[in-house]
Amino acid sequence: QVQLVESGGGLVQAGGSLRLSCAASGRIFSINAVVWHRQAPGTQREWVAAFTSGGATNYADSVKGRFSISIDNAKNTMYLQMNNLKPEDTAVYYCNAEVRESVHSRKRSYWGQGTQVTVSS
Repeated sequence: QVQLVESGGGLVQAGGSLRLSCAASGRIFSINAVVWHRQAPGTQREWVAAFTSGGATNYADSVKGRFSISIDNAKNTMYLQMNNLKPEDTAVYYCNAEVRESVHSRKRSYWGQGTQVTVSS
């Protein structure tokens, strides 16, 4: 079983920065793709940044140029660097990773529990 634990959320003023971490633990052979999502109250969950199995990164238009996704394979930890934060970035942020537990196993999708980000104006 694999667990993802997010951290790094908090309260920040508009224009500030936060770095979210998502630490994966358990039986991990490889982390193949990572997506950060967010959900604000009363809205549907939306993806904001993705790191594909091919190493490419993609960003939602709303965060392009401000957010950066990365992964440290040695630490099995994924990051979301968020700069120039805006009040509309306020949401619970979730990481979602495709993990292969062994060389013979299929990829499985896991979710973290979420971390709250609040941006004040």
